[in-house]
Parts: sequence; C-alpha cells; structure tokens
Amino acid sequence: WDRESGETRWLLDDPNRNIEGAFVPHGSDKAVILEVKEARIRATLLDVDTGEETHLPDVPGNIIPVAPVAGGEWVMQYYSSRQPVNLVRTLPQSTDSEQFTSLNRIWEQTELKPEDLAQAEDFRWKSVDGLEIQGWLYKPRGEARGTIVYVHGGPTSHSEDRLNAEVQFYVSQGFNVLDPNYRGSTGFSVEFREAIKEEGWGGREQDDISSGVEALIRDGIAQPGQVGITGTSYGGYSAWCAITHCPLSIIAASAPVCGMTDLVVDYETTRPDLRPYSEEMMGGNPEEARERYYKGSPINFVGNIEGRLMIVQGLQDPNVSPENVRAVRGALDKAGIRYEVAAFEDEGHGIKRTKNRRALYPRLVDFFEKAFTSM
Repeated sequence: WDRESGETRWLLDDPNRNIEGAFVPHGSDKAVILEVKEARIRATLLDVDTGEETHLPDVPGNIIPVAPVAGGEWVMQYYSSRQPVNLVRTLPQSTDSEQFTSLNRIWEQTELKPEDLAQAEDFRWKSVDGLEIQGWLYKPRGEARGTIVYVHGGPTSHSEDRLNAEVQFYVSQGFNVLDPNYRGSTGFSVEFREAIKEEGWGGREQDDISSGVEALIRDGIAQPGQVGITGTSYGGYSAWCAITHCPLSIIAASAPVCGMTDLVVDYETTRPDLRPYSEEMMGGNPEEARERYYKGSPINFVGNIEGRLMIVQGLQDPNVSPENVRAVRGALDKAGIRYEVAAFEDEGHGIKRTKNRRALYPRLVDFFEKAFTSM
C-alpha cells in the first residue's frame, strides 16, 4: 500500500483475488478492500501503515463498509435477496444482521416484510466437463408449479445474493427459480471468467446451464418437462440456445428477451463499439471465425425446437437490434415453428419501464404455466 499515491497495486494485480475496488474513507486510517468471492462481496479493512488486513466476518448477503463513525462503528451498505440495499450502522466484527441499525429505515417505506421474499440458496453442480458451477436457487412456499431458469446477461458479469424483482415475482407465483453463474461469469476466478473464450459463445457455458437443470431434476427439485428459461441480452441468447438444443424433458419453454439469434446479423447491426467485444469472445470477426459464428447462432437450429417459444424484444434496442427478431421469425416461419411475440415500441435493450414490466411478468407466468400444464 502506497499512502502517497493511494494505490494498492499488490492487491489489485493479484490474479488469485477478484478485487472490485479499494478506497480510503474520509477520516479513516484504514482502506476498504472489496473482493468478490463466489459471487458475494467480501470486505477487508487494510491498515494503510502496516499493510495488515482485517477480514469482516461473513454475514447473509453482502456488506460494504462506507465510513467510520463514533464508538468504533461503521456506516455500511447492506443487501441480500431478502434485503433491499440499506445503509446500516454496526461494529465491523458484528455477525448478526438483525442487530444492524438501519439509517434509511427502508422497511418502514413498504408493506413488504423480509419473510415475504425468497432467500437465495447457494446451489452447486458439476458441468459436462466436471467444472463446478454455482447458482442461486429460490423456492416458493409449498409445492412448486414448475421451474424457471433465469439467466444473467453479460456474459461478463454475475448474479449475486441480491433482491431481484423479476425473480421474486416468479417465486411468489409458485415457481422455483435457478439463477446460474455459468463459466464466463465474474466473481470466481480469472480462469473461470476466461473459460468461455475456449469455444466462444454457445459453447460449454450453455452446457453449464442445462446441466444445472439436470441437477435439479436429479435432486427432485424440478420435474422433467416442467422447466422453462428466460433472461435478457446474453440471458436471452442463452434462452435461444436452450430451446434450440435441449429436449423437452430439460427445457419445455423459452422466453428470450432481447437475445441474439444470428451472431453474424448481431455483429453487423449492433453498436460499432460492441463489435470488439464479440471478436474477443468469438476469436475474431465473422469472416475469421466463420464456423464458431455458425455453431453459436441459434437461428441455424430452429428446426430442433419442440417446446413453447415467446420472443420478447425492445424495438429501440441498439445492442441486440430488432433485426435479430426479423431474421429468426423468417427462419421459424419457414420451419413451421409456432411462437409468440411480445414487442415493446418504447423499450431499448431490456424491458425496463415499470408499466411494461407489469404487463410482461404476468404474461410470462401465464406462458410458462400453460407450457408446463400441456406436457
């Protein structure tokens, strides 16, 4: 730690640590080091004079020190799947989140209670090549009506133990939800993050997702023919990959949201500044990596679709352009595949407006329910 420059190079450059950031709060002689471990934020306090690190104890969810206050306490940001982002006051060594003092009194601003929300459970399984995959499993009260796989976008990001309104809505309607952190996700290791590049998009990261469904079925949590999949952006792309490659017993329904269908079309019609990212992930542009772009494009496999399909798209999307939908609809029509479309004129990349979410989420629930009951 260099006090004059304020840099923590020896930490930030450590490939064995997923350092998210480091800062020195005003009035403190300790730096806050934020690290992602197994998709959770873990914090340490670093003495800027001695370099000694003090690890904060693990608590349910995620806690981030913000600033020291009187009496040895700190103001911290605290959140989890059952706790909206909250500012709390507590001692750094405290392990009992119920004893945290809320500063913004968030639960006084809603009729909801923590017990109304589903807890994210750490769920792990082995993929096709033996790689361990982590995900978050949410369960409803009582017997589940089916299972929905909710896939995060990116792919260079990760799902954490955090309140997600869409996930919680599905659970409230009686569905299990699996939120997988497939290879390519951040928050595990550099090797895990970079593994998606070995085959490019549409490779074994998709096996990571389908093998998670198989693990749920083996454990009796999900039932064959009673699993659907959705997600936005790369999550939507994964939903396309699943419905075009998985049997009905694994994926019975798919609702891709703003997902790529033809990786060549996507490359040509996306924002120009995103093309280098596609090249990095795929090992080149469509001319240089032609076979990878073909194999990774769900449009080339729509003839395999057996389950239900609902396409969701924002018509102002600059990232995954509506041209993806136009192209795949032509292929679906040619193959005689039935499908639904939910298009939103006033949406871009993702369905974000409150009025549109209120319309879409119940429609998705109805879509999955009908798919499962028809099996």
